[in-house]
Order: sequence, then C-alpha cells, then structure tokens
Amino acid sequence: MSKLFARIAGYFSNRTFIGIDKAGNRYFTRKEEIDVKEKRWVEFKGEQDPTTIPVEWICWLNGQRKKAPTPEEIMELEARRERVRLNVALLKKEEEEREAREGSKKVVSSGKVGGPDLKSFIRQFPSASEGDKVEQASDGRTKETQEEKGKPLPESSEPTGSGASYKPGTWQPPT
Repeated sequence: MSKLFARIAGYFSNRTFIGIDKAGNRYFTRKEEIDVKEKRWVEFKGEQDPTTIPVEWICWLNGQRKKAPTPEEIMELEARRERVRLNVALLKKEEEEREAREGSKKVVSSGKVGGPDLKSFIRQFPSASEGDKVEQASDGRTKETQEEKGKPLPESSEPTGSGASYKPGTWQPPT
C-alpha cells in the first residue's frame, strides 16, 4: 500500500509544467525512475475533448518532436493557417466567377448532362481479339456477328469432374 501511495505522490510532485494551449489545456512531463523514458500528458480544462488539442501539442505528446511548441511558434502557425483559409476562400470565389462567366457562354442543346465520350474511348482499344468478331450497333452497343453465333465455344482449360476419379498429383495445367 505504501508503494502505491508513494507512486501517486510521485506522480504529482515530480511533474513539470511545460505549457498551456489556446483552449486552456495544460501539458506536463516527468521522468520515470524505473523507465528512462519521459512521460508526457495533458490535463484538459473542462470536458476531456481530445479534439481541442492543437496539432503541435499532439506531436509533442506522441514524442514526434523533442521540444514543446513555444507560444511564438503557435502564433506563427495560427497566422499561416488563417492566410491559407483566406487564400482558399479567394480561390473558391474566383472559380465560381469563372464558372459563371463560362456557364453563360455555353449553350446545352440536348438538355442531357455531358458525360464521357464512350465511342472515342472504345476506339483506343484494338477492334477485336483473335477469333472474336464484334461489330458496333447503331446505338453504340456491341453485338456478336452471325459467324460467331454459329461457332462452338472453345473447350475450357479448367478441370471438370465429380471428384470421384481424382488422384492427387496427377492434374497438370494445360500447356
């Protein structure tokens, strides 16, 4: 029992305050006597919501950075994030204006939504593989020719049977 009490007392007395973030969360560290590794943790202000922890502090908690973020560094990163938000808003506005200008110039004659041109897509492939004759129907679909319908299908190379005549090690793949 005394070891447990000593450990709990050591938890509070050996901790070192490292910093505080914008949300009021407080960050601490301490060296373990048993482990050489440094323990890092956060005490939340109010409700324990891990989404309130800034990325810089998450990296410090996980050991991805050796030094805790400084207030100056956090201010610089916040200013940079704000500039990025403003640039994104400006780009979205410019894109909407451009689409509005181009949209007024375009006239859709058929009322259909423009999709990919399937005929040009199909033309980039070889017309038909060996032995298979396929022709284009007037509506763009493919259909078999009369010659193909009369030919028997090639024999499958897959093994067939009920399994009663199976002998281990005798089946060989077709060559």
